[in-house]
Amino acid sequence: MVVDKPERITSHDVVNRVRSLAGTRRVGHLGTLDPMATGVLPLLIGRATRLAQFFSTGEKKYDARIRFGWATDTYDRDGKAISYRVTPEFTREEIEGALAHFRGIFLQTPPPFSAKKVAGTPAYRLARKNIAVELRPVEVHVFALDLLEFGGDTARVLVHCSAGTYLRSIAHEVGQKLGCGAYLEALRRTSSGDFTEDQARTLDQLATHATAGTFDQAIIPASRLLPHFPNATVDALTVTQIRQGKDFRLSPFVDRAGAKHVKAVSQEGDLIAIGEARLPHLYHPILVL
Repeated sequence: MVVDKPERITSHDVVNRVRSLAGTRRVGHLGTLDPMATGVLPLLIGRATRLAQFFSTGEKKYDARIRFGWATDTYDRDGKAISYRVTPEFTREEIEGALAHFRGIFLQTPPPFSAKKVAGTPAYRLARKNIAVELRPVEVHVFALDLLEFGGDTARVLVHCSAGTYLRSIAHEVGQKLGCGAYLEALRRTSSGDFTEDQARTLDQLATHATAGTFDQAIIPASRLLPHFPNATVDALTVTQIRQGKDFRLSPFVDRAGAKHVKAVSQEGDLIAIGEARLPHLYHPILVL
C-alpha cells in the first residue's frame, strides 16, 4: 500500500493508523519520512512484511523548497535558528553553482537530528540533550538536482537520489556555500523505488475504504511488487512442494534472462514465494509467504 503521508505526523504514526484500519499489527514502512515531510510512504501489510529485505536500495525523488537567510539546528523549518538572519543577495547562477557540488556521488554527513545510531542510540536523542554528535559521512548518489524556481529568499528543487540521502543536509550546506544560511522549508517525496504519488492514498481515503469494506482496493497485490523479479506461475502440486521447502523447477522455454530471483505465483495470482536460482531453471524457495 502507498500512503500519501500528511505533515506533522511521524511515519510510525501512519503505520499505527493503518494497523487500526487494516485490523492487523503486521504493518511496516519502507523508509521513514520526517514529520514535516509529505508524500509517498510505501507500507507492507500482513505476510508481505517479510518482503521488506528486498526493498533496501530503492531510489527516491523529491520536490523540495529551500529557504535562505539563516540556518537551524535541525536543518529544517522546525529547528531553532543557529545563525544571524541576513538578507540573501545572490543570483540564480550563484545558486546553480552551489547546487552543482551536490550532484553525482559524494560523501554526505547526516544531520545531527537524524535516526542514525551513535553507539546504539539515535542521534536525535543525543542532540536534544545537547550532547555533541559526530556522525560518519556516508556515500550517496544524487542522480539529478534541478532548480525549478527561484525568487527572493526561496528556491524550489527537484531531486532524484539514492536511498539514505538527506535533503536537509543539502539545504544546510548550500546555505553555507552561499554564506547566508539555509534550511529545508518543505519536502514532498514523489516516488520511492517503484512506488509513485499516483498510487498514493490519503489516510482519509483509506478510512473511507475501511468503513465501506473496500480496504482491499487500496492494496497492491504482492505478486505485482518487486517487478524486477520475473513472475513464474506454478501449479498446485508445485505450490505444495514450495511450502514444504523443496526446490522447484520452471519451464526452460520461458526466458527469464538469467534472473537470480523469481516470484513463484499460484494459478490464482497469489505470491507464494521468492525463489533463488540454484541451477538453470531450478530454484530454491528462500522466502515462503
